[in-house]
Amino acid sequence: MHTLVFLSTRQVLQCQPAACQALPLLPRELFPLLFKVAFMDKKTVVLRELVHTWPFPLLSFQQLLQECAHCSRALLQERPSTESMQAVILGLTARLHAPEAGAGTQPLCRKHALRVLDMTGLLDDGVEQDPGTMSMWDCTAAVARTCIAQQQGGAVEPGLATVPVEVRVDLRVNRASYAFLREALRSSVGSPLRLCCRDLRAEDLPMRNTVALLQLLDAGCLRRVDLRFNNLGLRGLSVIIPHVARFQHLASLRLHYVHGDSRQPSVDGEDNFRYFLAQMGRFTCLRELSMGSSLLSGRLDQLLSTLQSPLESLELAFCALLPEDLRFLSRSSHAAHLKKLDLSGNDLSGSQLVPFQGLLQAAAATLLHLELTECQLADTQLLATLPILTRCASLRYLGLYGNPLSMAGLKELLRDSAAQAELRTVVHPFPVDCYEGLPWPPPASVLLEASINEEKFARVEAELHQLLLASGRAHVLWTTDIYGRLAADYFSL
Repeated sequence: MHTLVFLSTRQVLQCQPAACQALPLLPRELFPLLFKVAFMDKKTVVLRELVHTWPFPLLSFQQLLQECAHCSRALLQERPSTESMQAVILGLTARLHAPEAGAGTQPLCRKHALRVLDMTGLLDDGVEQDPGTMSMWDCTAAVARTCIAQQQGGAVEPGLATVPVEVRVDLRVNRASYAFLREALRSSVGSPLRLCCRDLRAEDLPMRNTVALLQLLDAGCLRRVDLRFNNLGLRGLSVIIPHVARFQHLASLRLHYVHGDSRQPSVDGEDNFRYFLAQMGRFTCLRELSMGSSLLSGRLDQLLSTLQSPLESLELAFCALLPEDLRFLSRSSHAAHLKKLDLSGNDLSGSQLVPFQGLLQAAAATLLHLELTECQLADTQLLATLPILTRCASLRYLGLYGNPLSMAGLKELLRDSAAQAELRTVVHPFPVDCYEGLPWPPPASVLLEASINEEKFARVEAELHQLLLASGRAHVLWTTDIYGRLAADYFSL
């Protein structure tokens, strides 16, 4: 329910020209709510003027667009509208070109207050968006164009505001946008508009381009580097990692497809791996490490032993882990600090099951998010693990998609998980009962591609729903929609 202040603010903004004229007369304390309402209702004229005259040193989307006492709508969990985002950028541009004094201008205390515009934290789930909304790719491009235009405008004219504004953004770059983004970063150096990257995600980018971007980023601002689909290999990684290691405040490092032949290691490969490990030892603030689809069989101890501090998020999906890898992790200092653990694509059904159970027990006190997609867990393995799994009292998310579980196994899981008061989401597989003529044990590829009997599955869904209602757990989402559920980001845990 909206507060009276919220409703009054919405009414004030109905006539945008009058609202803009009234801004100098309004208390500073109303500006945050004015911003949220204007952003929400696409009052672009007012929104532009709010940014133009912002009376505080910081304008943060994460603070202003969250659920608040006046309005329960959390705009950060929605795609931002293109109109509103463009209005913010236009307001920033107008601010940089505004006269310092003179008739009709806002008071100096407002003109020179803004130092940081933090546009980070916007939703970017990679799903097709409404044409009226802006993705992070679009936001990156819009901010970059502003930086380039500001630099191309030349020297600031006498009498114009010259106080620099730091714009914090999450940057997304691929082959197509690389040159454009590099120009924007170069343009922001020494400019009144300084581009500061918080999270960098580079997709399918050549090694030399990745290095060139890293060299342009502010070491004091970057908290995450995410290199996707780059197929670096150990050689490529050994070239890039020293450039990443200079970011001493880096908290999250996400690498993928780092391959070396552990069965027939070459001298160069071993040298590259040792160099990589030495560079990993330079990180002092690292709390999240993702090494998805990297061959780490028998080498997890070497990797994790180099780190200076315990990890809180570890993603090792499709890493061909061995029992000794899981045993080492369960006995390491990392286990007792883990909030998020992803072991998807590692076969946990055989000799890995007991070491996995030991790891789960070691992480039970802190674990919030557990992803076990395609781990070959059948009813037997699940039932043997349930006593340990239910000790994870703080668990919020459990991913079991792509495992050969029956309806009976799912019902046991549902009943036992009733003791986990914090559990909110379970992504479960289609029960094997709903397939026709499955080979046993069924490979994950079969479970993911074979057709199911829709009528049988409808009955399964209805029964699970009734069990949730009977146990007073109707608020817990049980779903097979693996793509519709966003993976919990470490920084949001």
